[in-house]
Amino acid sequence: MTLPALRGLRGATTCDEDTPEAIAEAVIELMPQLMARNELSHDDVVSVIFTTSPDLTSAFPATAARSIGFGDIPLLCASEIDVPGSMRRCIRVLMHVTTTRERARMHHVYLRNAQSLRDDLPE
Repeated sequence: MTLPALRGLRGATTCDEDTPEAIAEAVIELMPQLMARNELSHDDVVSVIFTTSPDLTSAFPATAARSIGFGDIPLLCASEIDVPGSMRRCIRVLMHVTTTRERARMHHVYLRNAQSLRDDLPE
């Protein structure tokens, strides 16, 4: 029997514009895919850290996550370092989960323009 382990799950997506609606739409698209692709239940999620590129300031990604059921999970938002040439209007997520999956079987999810950040990952 394999015991659950704490794992980190990564994901990212982009927004077309810096509006609360665009940020919410992107997060509401990304989070369920992370959960489904890794066969996670709500109780498997320990905490979630969201970061945004410095050009996304109109809303907290955590607000959108709370709207789809993540309200009782510790959520944190931060801004990415403004590195020249980095992806614009990007939301990144680091989700801490308990799972029996091996690290190599975790499915990180990169959507929209963020797919180019990790083109080394299998679909």
